Amino acid sequence: MSSSPNVIVFFTDQQRWDSVGLHGNPLSLTPHFDRLAAEGMFVPNSFTCQPVCGPARSALQTGRYPTTTGCFRNDIPLPVGQKTLAHHFAAGGYETSYIGKWHLASQDPVPLAQRGGYQHWLASNILEFTSYAYDTTMFDDAEEAVKLPGYRVDALTDAAIRYVTKPKDKPFFLFLSFLEPHHQNEFDDYPAPVGYEDRIRKNMQLPPDLQALQGSSNEHYPGYMGMVQRLDEALGRLIDSLISSKQLDNTIILFTSDHGCHFKTRNSEYKRSCHEASIRVPTFFHGPGLMNRGPYDGLVSLIDLPPTLLDAAGLPIPTEMQGQSILRRTSTPDDNVFIQISEHHVGRALRTWRWKYEVTAGDLSGSADMNSPRYQETYLYDLENDPYELENLCDRQDYADVRNVLRAELLQRIIDAGEPRPVITST
Repeated sequence: MSSSPNVIVFFTDQQRWDSVGLHGNPLSLTPHFDRLAAEGMFVPNSFTCQPVCGPARSALQTGRYPTTTGCFRNDIPLPVGQKTLAHHFAAGGYETSYIGKWHLASQDPVPLAQRGGYQHWLASNILEFTSYAYDTTMFDDAEEAVKLPGYRVDALTDAAIRYVTKPKDKPFFLFLSFLEPHHQNEFDDYPAPVGYEDRIRKNMQLPPDLQALQGSSNEHYPGYMGMVQRLDEALGRLIDSLISSKQLDNTIILFTSDHGCHFKTRNSEYKRSCHEASIRVPTFFHGPGLMNRGPYDGLVSLIDLPPTLLDAAGLPIPTEMQGQSILRRTSTPDDNVFIQISEHHVGRALRTWRWKYEVTAGDLSGSADMNSPRYQETYLYDLENDPYELENLCDRQDYADVRNVLRAELLQRIIDAGEPRPVITST
């Protein structure tokens, strides 16, 4: 057995934090997530730094904010030459492999130069455009189409199991990137495995924000949670393969997602907002050096996960990474997470232990403009007294002092991320 641990990233797409049992979901659909997170290091306060697919993926691959790499919205390829986790693990003696959705290139099949340095490849740039729930096609190292049988989650998991159980001369780093529980774009639907949606609908219990605001949740939530259940079953199958190949004790696993899903309650689609439903995601670490740590008690950004993963594997953390390894810090009362928002609008937000604060640039295009010289205060939520963000306090004069403090903190986070200092106009 190699002295270096194997590493797997189990990456889901658009998965809400409260879709898992450890976060209180009453449907009991995620026993594998719940068990592994409880055994290892659960990260209950985990947030994306950009609630849309491509930018979030650029941050997780590079450890740098989307505005630093330039990938501030979808359909901007990761710059050729940008160092990724694949480069850092390969430099540490690892074989690297990518399976699933990439969303950081300009085309399908993804050309070699746009694969972020991964040595082995079975992926699609935009998996929702090359596959359906029971019709999965991806592309291999030679850019040849590969059609895989079964439900899409299972097709990717089968490929991952084949990879991790194949004998290797080096430890491996596998990035396994699912589409689920993201909607199927053409149909605006959440196609669960056959039979799952009907069963879940009979016992459906909506989270409180969706109970209050509805959106498309009555139509879409059962299918969405059916996809979540199948992902959890896939996680269990992958773990079984590691047990049977005697690799589990020497394998680090990171489970996380790129962003959440608000079911058209906060804007006209599913994400791209500052709200918990968009930004909070389920996350855990499991494996050597990470067992029995209990829940990490700080606020954690997606930008912190790449340095943490390298740190856990015993590899150096590149100085250009903008996050911090959570293995090297403890939580403090002034913990906060910085969020950049694009496409729907240009926004910047701060999530602290108690407050959610967002400023927006109403006169700019979220698809054309990376940032703004001027923002307007737009949202303020008291998460202690309003955890489901149903009352916006931004116009309340009695919260002016709170906004003053948060404005200063947000301006500093914007500057620390490498952006020009803007002007923030109060309400």
